[in-house]
Amino acid sequence: MVVLATKLYVKGDARERSLDGLRSLINNDIGDLDVSFTIGILDNDFPSVTLDGPDATIARNTLRETWGEITNSFKDGETYVGTFEHWDDDGFILDAGREIRIPAEKLGLGTGSPEQIRKRFGLVQHTPLKFVYGEPCRLADEQRDELYEWTRGLGRVNVNNATRGEVRATVNRAGHAQDIVTVERLGLLEQSIVCKESTDPPGLLASIGEYVPAELLCVIP
Repeated sequence: MVVLATKLYVKGDARERSLDGLRSLINNDIGDLDVSFTIGILDNDFPSVTLDGPDATIARNTLRETWGEITNSFKDGETYVGTFEHWDDDGFILDAGREIRIPAEKLGLGTGSPEQIRKRFGLVQHTPLKFVYGEPCRLADEQRDELYEWTRGLGRVNVNNATRGEVRATVNRAGHAQDIVTVERLGLLEQSIVCKESTDPPGLLASIGEYVPAELLCVIP
């Protein structure tokens, strides 16, 4: 079994749709392997995938690489993935199966309070983030590089509480299909809408906000 480092926190019909979506994504990841799988949702909203078949080990490693893994044991200096749960004046708090605190001075994302940094980089709640375990923990270098790249590239609108397909449909419904480059998947229910150079991220956010019950944050280069 492997526990994926992304959360399924919606309820009702949305939960069933999201679970179906996750099943399709996993099938895309490992469908060519000789393996069968079943998905369960743990009490902490992380999905667990039980694998069976000759290629189970390969499949398990593929899912770890693609999604990150929630584990019970941590080693100093090793990189793990946790979901961005909340923040305070002292830093970020991730959920990696247990609470992981990253002090403000270990974020490595420039000046400002954790709240200001969160907004500058468009970090919506539950976004998966890579960190290096230790005393104290810190954001992983590759995670910092990715976030900085967001601020150097095209504008973005980051969204949670919706699948990639739902976000695409929302953009289309709002009449902005021609204003974006793509929708990047950050996690199962966390997406990043990449704007065209001529598109104003705050304007796009205002336009689609009425269609999606989610947290939306802009990244402005």
